[in-house]
Amino acid sequence: IFDTYAAALARWQRARAAGNMELLVAHEAQSNNSELNPDSFTAFSLSSVEQLTEDTYQYRFELPGNSSLQLSLGQHIVLRGVVNGLEVQRAYTPISPGNAEGYFDVLIKYGELLLLASGTGLAPMLPILQSITENEEDETFVTLVCCFRSFGNIYLKPLLQELARYWNIRIFYVLSQESSLEKLPWSYQENTYTGRLNEDLMRTIINSCRRKPFVLICGSSAFNEDMSRYLKSAGLEENSCFIF
Repeated sequence: IFDTYAAALARWQRARAAGNMELLVAHEAQSNNSELNPDSFTAFSLSSVEQLTEDTYQYRFELPGNSSLQLSLGQHIVLRGVVNGLEVQRAYTPISPGNAEGYFDVLIKYGELLLLASGTGLAPMLPILQSITENEEDETFVTLVCCFRSFGNIYLKPLLQELARYWNIRIFYVLSQESSLEKLPWSYQENTYTGRLNEDLMRTIINSCRRKPFVLICGSSAFNEDMSRYLKSAGLEENSCFIF
């Protein structure tokens, strides 16, 4: 693992010994050309995004002039960005020709899951969430909707809060017997709804998804029937849902 702190310290020591702080500036300027550096990130402009399949996209980035990435066969690059307020880094192998000039292409595949759980119906959702978060290459976006009677009835709060810290996991709570959000801890107020998970709220949640999700449902028979009806009303086909 490359120690970026040690590299930065070494550059500073060389600049101090030479009495020339411009050596630090010169290093930073390197990030403006197309020659990649293992200890720093280089900013490139995104020129286009092409959807190839329902969950696969081709991203094209611009390179200055007619330059190329100058990667050897089998080498990969690390892309960095901010998603849902969290910094995300992923390794990709460009799909563009090695001698492509002025651009490079990256293929990114996404998936989207919507998990609807009522009470103990949360149990089968947790292994799914953990399998996604434990796999660094899994870029599935997940929205988990937990339905409980009250805030006190929510179980496994620490685990759910920990899962919600992942860049690709969103967790909402729907509390049927709570009348006000003001009594809840502030960290829950933004992602909690009072009342029942009805058709209007379901549409709101689906519309907030990045793309059409595949839905998993687990709860009482009445809950499962209601959710299936709401999803159908929102335009999701039966083959886009699974009921535990």
